[in-house]
Amino acid sequence: MQRRGFIRATAAALAAPAALLNAPSAHASIAAVNAVLADAPGLDRLRAVAVWHDGREVAARGFGGFDPDRPTNIKSASKSVISALAGIAVDRGLLRGVDQPIAPLLAADLPPDPDPRLGRITLGHLLSMQAGLQRQSGPNYGRWVSSRNWVRAALAAPFEAEPGGRMLYSTASSHLVSAILAKVSGRSTLALARDWLGGIPGFAIASWDRDPQGIHLGGNQMAMSTRSLLAFGAAYAAGGAGAIPPGWITESWRSRTASFFTGEDYGYGWFLSRIAGRPVRYGWGYGGQMIYVFLPANGAPAAAVAITSNPDQPSARTGYRDELHRMAGRIVAALSGRGAVDAPRGPR
Repeated sequence: MQRRGFIRATAAALAAPAALLNAPSAHASIAAVNAVLADAPGLDRLRAVAVWHDGREVAARGFGGFDPDRPTNIKSASKSVISALAGIAVDRGLLRGVDQPIAPLLAADLPPDPDPRLGRITLGHLLSMQAGLQRQSGPNYGRWVSSRNWVRAALAAPFEAEPGGRMLYSTASSHLVSAILAKVSGRSTLALARDWLGGIPGFAIASWDRDPQGIHLGGNQMAMSTRSLLAFGAAYAAGGAGAIPPGWITESWRSRTASFFTGEDYGYGWFLSRIAGRPVRYGWGYGGQMIYVFLPANGAPAAAVAITSNPDQPSARTGYRDELHRMAGRIVAALSGRGAVDAPRGPR
């Protein structure tokens, strides 16, 4: 099937006919989801929630004056988008694969006397946060984004682990992927995203910050609506939506390392976990920007849940992220007909 035809066919799958919702059981499930969302205003940081199930959006609601169509900063949830772009670049032959060394691609920005270990870092290491370079997130983030050249500063950082070793979560690693994508394509990463992911119904990036050299910040400061974030997750749930290679989805969701945040497995831009008894893959951004993709299980079809929150307050140490996990678990439980039950506390 030609690409354009495949996108049209997948768009139809993402927006299934209304008859899908005419069965009493479907109406009951949606009513149960809306009951979960009716309880959500108790989460005072919440901005919007949108839910996709069995081929279409089934619920969307805004909170505190926000709505699901209003762009918001999805923070590090954009790392999942960067991963998708890397996979498309590999599929199109712009990159050889995840084992390709990055040093030749970024040779102009290597330090004068580079550490030999820079030559061992691969594209896959950047995507799985296993580059070994000092983290440029957390306490180091402000200094890094204040530098004159973010790519050079990232490559000049000292090694704290061997390439391919333990996870060192760093937005600089995702930014290096963005720089590589711009280098090999001759286009901005935003232009690539709008082109390569533009066939996904409902997906749109409203704005995206750039570094001093004009490279879009890989893995942070990307604005899109909650519905757009849902569309991205739904594309993964639907097997790629004609935009993301299905083989890349499989590779992205294969465990590469363990998160030092939660102990959960981590792939290429996605956390791998279980919530409410369902296997789930999720992207997580500061403040509680979440895209959950629940895999089919026990006869229940795939589902996606997008949640956006105030991007200026922490979500991990406050327990807010765990509350969002529980809400997502209640939503998928409702979709499967098990009612609005609580998910297990925290990821498992």
